[in-house]
Amino acid sequence: MKKTVLIALASFLVICITSCIKDGEQSFDEGLLYGKWQSGTLHYRYDTDHTGVTWDLADDVMENEGKKFSWSLINEEFTHIYVTEINAYGTKASIPKVYTVIVLTATRLEYEDDFGKTFSFTKVK
Repeated sequence: MKKTVLIALASFLVICITSCIKDGEQSFDEGLLYGKWQSGTLHYRYDTDHTGVTWDLADDVMENEGKKFSWSLINEEFTHIYVTEINAYGTKASIPKVYTVIVLTATRLEYEDDFGKTFSFTKVK
C-alpha cells in the first residue's frame, strides 16, 4: 500500500512540475552563458553574478569602457536590464530588453527579439 501511495505521489509531483512550463517553452542551462561572446565586432560578457558588459570594437569601445547591465535567463526568456541616466539631474531608469533564446550551447548563442530580429554569437572565452 505504501508503495502505491509513493508512486501516486511521485506521479502527481511530475505532473505538477511539468505543467508549470508552458507548452513549447524550452529550458536552457544558464551556466553555458558565463564568459565572453562575439558577433563580428560586438561583444558581450556574462558573469556568474548575473551582471555583464557589452562593447563594440567598431565604435572604438573596449571591454573596460563597455555598457554594464544585469541579466536573467528563465526557461527561454533572456532579459538584459540596462541602467542609464535619463536627464541632467542624474535620474536613472532601468531599461529591460527581452529576448527569446533559440540556441544555447557551450560555443553558440542565438536569440531573437519581439520583432523577429535574430542575434547570433560565438563563445570566445
